[in-house]
Amino acid sequence: MSEETKVENVQEEQAQQEVSQEESMGNVSVLKKGDTVKGSIIKVDDDQAIVDVGYKYDGVIPVRELSSVTLGSAAEGVQVGQEVELKVLTIDDNKEKLVLSKRAVDSEKAWDQLQADMENKTILEAKVAEVVKGGLVVDVGLRGFVPASMVERNFVEDFSDYKGRTLRLRVKEMDREKNKVILSQKDVLDEEFEAKKKELISNLSVGQQLTGTVQRLTPFGAFVDIGGIDGLVHISEMAWHHVETPSEVVKEGDQVQVQILKLDPENERISLSIKATQPGPWQKVAEEFQIGDIVTGTVKRLAPFGAFVEVAPGVEGLVHISQIAHRHIATPFEVLKEGQEVKAKVLDLNVDEKRISLSIKETEEAPEAPAPKADRPARNQKETVIAEEYQNQGLNLTLGERFGDKLSKFK
Repeated sequence: MSEETKVENVQEEQAQQEVSQEESMGNVSVLKKGDTVKGSIIKVDDDQAIVDVGYKYDGVIPVRELSSVTLGSAAEGVQVGQEVELKVLTIDDNKEKLVLSKRAVDSEKAWDQLQADMENKTILEAKVAEVVKGGLVVDVGLRGFVPASMVERNFVEDFSDYKGRTLRLRVKEMDREKNKVILSQKDVLDEEFEAKKKELISNLSVGQQLTGTVQRLTPFGAFVDIGGIDGLVHISEMAWHHVETPSEVVKEGDQVQVQILKLDPENERISLSIKATQPGPWQKVAEEFQIGDIVTGTVKRLAPFGAFVEVAPGVEGLVHISQIAHRHIATPFEVLKEGQEVKAKVLDLNVDEKRISLSIKETEEAPEAPAPKADRPARNQKETVIAEEYQNQGLNLTLGERFGDKLSKFK
């Protein structure tokens, strides 16, 4: 065999080996810009990932082409061994340079998928990639934005710890030309809250007692969370005694026992009571007070017929006008004023009818009575003798007869 023939055989054998190797690896023999290929990540650096796409040399995915959102390193986007679909950005066989993009393929697929998700109101899960002014950036196959007002049901002042969190989102708005996708987690949470609220109300009943948390105070009462839904405790239901402002009894965050007074499922309103869970003041009256006891109380109200005195929280007794003072008074205002502390004696007690009769004057010493007529100074002896003589004769003394001697001096 000639030397020329030997060389041809060797070249042919090498060519066949290369073809066989390419076929056995499923390699792509020809690539051009814009092609879509599949590959496997074989190495991950900080700024790029190396990928085997079955070509005669490996490709490079720059970190900026791994995702539509900003990544700190390539390792945040892919891992070794991961199968990926890529788009050819640049190819130069002479320099063995193959630049690929995962982001371009993901974005193309994401637009179509997100459009379908928005129409179907699908709930998506996406990780927060960045915390930016006005909201959060998430990776949904392309760059998605969640405005601050659409993150939670309540106001959030600081989002610094949200990076890396996984949110449950719904697509609200899309604009492919402007490359804009707006998403909301609040919509998902609101829907779940409403569903939970309806379920909760359906399981409640009037008279039921629950533990709740005070959410906020208003001039007319307090709103209490009883497991995902708020009920109102009106100021009149906060305590057995009179309450001027809700803050006298509770503060935000307090755990309280409440009883359901009214339910309005249609309007999702719940009326609650704190005082209904506590012993009523009249339940203790029979144990704490007895007829004849001297008690200390505060004048709460004055009326033409008497005064109402609070002798225990939520318990008022009546001091009739005749029992206010030993002397005669025209109105209670002559002696008492609202807010005044007084001592009173329990005259009568009727727990069933919630009535206590009190007396203030019974706690005070009565003034001395005027001296009786028998104790007045007697007539002088001469007047007495003359008067007796005239009485014996059935006569009455005249002024002249009684004071004649004295009147003569003035003549």
